[in-house]
Amino acid sequence: MLRLLVLLLLLANGAYYAWSRGLLAAWGQAPAQQSEPHRVGQQLRPEALRIVGADEARRIEAAATAPSLGRPTECLVAGPLEDGVVTALRTTLAGWPINSWSLEPAVEPARWIVYMGKYPAADAVERKKAELRQLGVSFEPLSNTSLEPGLSLGGFTSQAAAEQQMATLAQRGVRTAKVVQERPEERGQMLRLPVVDDGLRPRLDELKAPLSGRPLRPCR
Repeated sequence: MLRLLVLLLLLANGAYYAWSRGLLAAWGQAPAQQSEPHRVGQQLRPEALRIVGADEARRIEAAATAPSLGRPTECLVAGPLEDGVVTALRTTLAGWPINSWSLEPAVEPARWIVYMGKYPAADAVERKKAELRQLGVSFEPLSNTSLEPGLSLGGFTSQAAAEQQMATLAQRGVRTAKVVQERPEERGQMLRLPVVDDGLRPRLDELKAPLSGRPLRPCR
């Protein structure tokens, strides 16, 4: 009886060994495979670790906690500018970061517009806008304040192109428009600020005095 019990134990141990090693998989008898690949991905890689100093650690922490809702960068220009303005600008921009600005020769062509005005008051302009909307005619604000109050029905680089547009608009019911030169050709230096970000925007106020009221506008 004892010999039989020992034999059964040996057989049971042998069967368990074969089962645990997957030797019985062909007969459908094998332990469930344990696979956790995500644990491998979570393992630390000592070769990727880098020791940083206290200053760099503070910069990394500040960058991680800083808000990410800043305005996108933009390119701004002003000009063409005459020599006196350029001289004042160079003095102001001397303390700005390198490559944050440039001054380049520029020619701004003359601009002719199909013009309606001058009107006696602002309410007359609003009535004219309503009439133009009914005709399906677009309009835009004037850049020459001496023509205010009035409306521009389109700007052109030649008088001939403006007159052709006026004839087209007359066929659509626009009867009181005329062609005028909104500005003459201008030559000078163009100020370009290629990358204006949140760090540079607060310094734009420094340019108001040397620009003498000339606006900064988006690059074209």
